[in-house]
Amino acid sequence: MNMVDLIQKKKDGAELDAAEIKWFINGYVAGSIPDYQAAALLMAICFKGLSRRETFELTDAMRYSGDTIDLSPIDGIKVDKHSTGGVGDKTTLVVAPLAAALGVPVAKMSGRGLGFTGGTVDKLEAIPGFRTTLEPEEFLRQVNDIKIAVIGQTAHITPADKKLYALRDVTATVDSFGLIASSIMSKKLAAGSDAIVLDVKVGDGAFMENEHDAEILAELMVDIGDKSGRRTVAAITEMGQPLGQAVGNSLEVIEAIETLKGRGPADITELAEKLSGIMVYLGGKAATPEEGYELTRQALADGRGLAKLREFIAAQGGEAGVVDDYSLLPQHSLKKELLADRDGFVQKIEARRIGLASQHTGAGRATKEDTIDLSAGIIVRKKTGEAVRKGEVLATLYGNDEKKLETAAAEAAQAFCLGESKVFAPRLIKKIIGI
Repeated sequence: MNMVDLIQKKKDGAELDAAEIKWFINGYVAGSIPDYQAAALLMAICFKGLSRRETFELTDAMRYSGDTIDLSPIDGIKVDKHSTGGVGDKTTLVVAPLAAALGVPVAKMSGRGLGFTGGTVDKLEAIPGFRTTLEPEEFLRQVNDIKIAVIGQTAHITPADKKLYALRDVTATVDSFGLIASSIMSKKLAAGSDAIVLDVKVGDGAFMENEHDAEILAELMVDIGDKSGRRTVAAITEMGQPLGQAVGNSLEVIEAIETLKGRGPADITELAEKLSGIMVYLGGKAATPEEGYELTRQALADGRGLAKLREFIAAQGGEAGVVDDYSLLPQHSLKKELLADRDGFVQKIEARRIGLASQHTGAGRATKEDTIDLSAGIIVRKKTGEAVRKGEVLATLYGNDEKKLETAAAEAAQAFCLGESKVFAPRLIKKIIGI
């Protein structure tokens, strides 16, 4: 085989076979295939697409390009949850403890935030002492003991994805359904869980900005998971405005705890109950998804989810007292309020702009090497459909740098669209695929 033939074949619209795809992935990881040839193949894929078979074969080759995690020593049906990224998405901090409280083993690897999207690892590291790196034996033992452990992604999982994603990012070859699906699913499959729940975001704060595209991606990923022997369910959910009110690491930890105390915003509560319920169903702890939803609501109402979060934090070296005392989290020294300039209704909140504003406060990274301010971020005080009076607070920005807050406030001001007529907030959960 040679790369010129593979590039030509795909450029002509023909399908690559499994051996060709595996040869390409192995060669690119090994360094025998140069970036310029890999980029040419990626561009041909973007123009001609990948069939479902090709997408599965690419996922499989990427999955086995490095280490895979063996979770067989953990008792029970292990269920993972993945979000395609969004603004204010702290659902893992609510969903994982709820599922674990109901007996579902959650052995999860999570990533850091980049750009306007937040990362679960960053949020957890806002908790003093919390360790996101565990030895493999410790990781497995903790899940067996308390049903939950969350760690950062290891460097040796799916090296092909890391290398290809970096190339796609600088060659305008990101937007291909097959490449996106294989990137996400190769990591999820390598992580070893028996079942996977996918939260596929749609809206201007998500990678997929329209529901049709989100549905195509969701169906493709469910197909890959099922063909790989992993029961997979995808929920298509709204990201046209921030999820909940808090955007920023410590602020989102507080909101997650408040949600587990039964005092969280309606949208994050609804989504957490739904995703947890699906995990409980896939984990064999409920006979139907509906029973899973009800069990999750009960675990939220009676405090079992909150107790499990406390136990989880302590098990990974964190200060469990944050559940009761938010002052133990990193603290900001400055705040700035964004005020409404007229009466009206919130017609829309652009999630992407709120995400960028949060990044400007210091809560996010522009590059992977950036240091973030764990105390910084935004609280959105008014959501889509709500009435506003002139002078009321639309959002409060927090941080430790006056100049950064000024920049963030200017960005956030552009996110709010006010009008005279009342509108209704978009439906949060659009569709569930796979059950």
